[in-house]
Amino acid sequence: MKLWLEDTLSRMHSARTENELFETLRVASRTIGFDHCAYGLRIPTNLSNPKTILFNTYPAQWRERYASADYITIDPTVRHGFVSAAPLVWTDDVFREVPEFWEDARSHGLRHGWAQSSIDSHGVRGMLTLSRSNEPLLETELRENGYQMMWLTHITHQRMSELVVRRMLPEATVALSGREKDVLRWTAEGKTSGEIGIIMHLKERTVNFHLANAVAKLSCANKTAAVARACLLGLLN
Repeated sequence: MKLWLEDTLSRMHSARTENELFETLRVASRTIGFDHCAYGLRIPTNLSNPKTILFNTYPAQWRERYASADYITIDPTVRHGFVSAAPLVWTDDVFREVPEFWEDARSHGLRHGWAQSSIDSHGVRGMLTLSRSNEPLLETELRENGYQMMWLTHITHQRMSELVVRRMLPEATVALSGREKDVLRWTAEGKTSGEIGIIMHLKERTVNFHLANAVAKLSCANKTAAVARACLLGLLN
């Protein structure tokens, strides 16, 4: 298993595209006994319409059915991933409130699975799902392979986030100055430029200068949008 970890890590770090990375994940997941794997990435491009990217090896009919029925909005594993980073094993109880969805998935050969989500400092959230048609996941297997499955979740998210964020969310790599962060934080509290100037012992035009710089760096239209994006990206933590 040590060789598997080292080989997978090496291949993931050498991947130059999301597709190359996902291919490494596919091979790694089959090595530990799963027919299918899926990775979803939710990128906080904005509050109203965050970008979601999905990679999977599911049958084409299921991919089409999942998309056409908009199952992502009712999928309980996705819902779990938004509120918890704890691993989730598929059971009848997990899908109790969506029996038609569960029956549909099983009819396409997706009967036994495991999922775990993760989130990085930029607010990019990902979830790994491993599944198969036949053998259920028993406690013995989870004890033996649970570490590898969780490790795959985190290393995939780290590398996928690095590749995707660099291309689709360049603002996440922005370096705000201390002053720019401070004026954005006070703006988030509802303070005007004049009030922020008093609090920070700055002239109002200096506050506006820092706000304008932050707005430009974050590629936003105004200070309100800049505050929202900076918060989404974790730049004000």
